[in-house]
Amino acid sequence: MANDWKDRLGTVYSTNPDFRFETNDEDESETLAPNKQNLRVQLDKKQRNGKKATLITGFIGKDEDLKTLAKSLKTKCGVGGSAKDGEILIQGDFCNKVIEILQNENYKVKRSGG
Repeated sequence: MANDWKDRLGTVYSTNPDFRFETNDEDESETLAPNKQNLRVQLDKKQRNGKKATLITGFIGKDEDLKTLAKSLKTKCGVGGSAKDGEILIQGDFCNKVIEILQNENYKVKRSGG
């Protein structure tokens, strides 16, 4: 459905015979292989009422791959969390465990301050 009429709602008629409707959809970048990812893991306490959270940043790739990785980490740590905008948030202080899990899956991981 590359040329869905719903995407063109609100478009005014054009008399240009060469006119092509273009959408401003951003293409998601391809997910890099685990050994090419440079992930940073840090402990985050900001805006969380003193509760600790493990924050994984630097993921480059599709949103669904980010969510798959987040689900795997949440399951292995046995806690909740979220994934959006290239970041994974794991509830609680699991920095060392997350680093170990990611290294076992061939990700390049660094611990950063925070």
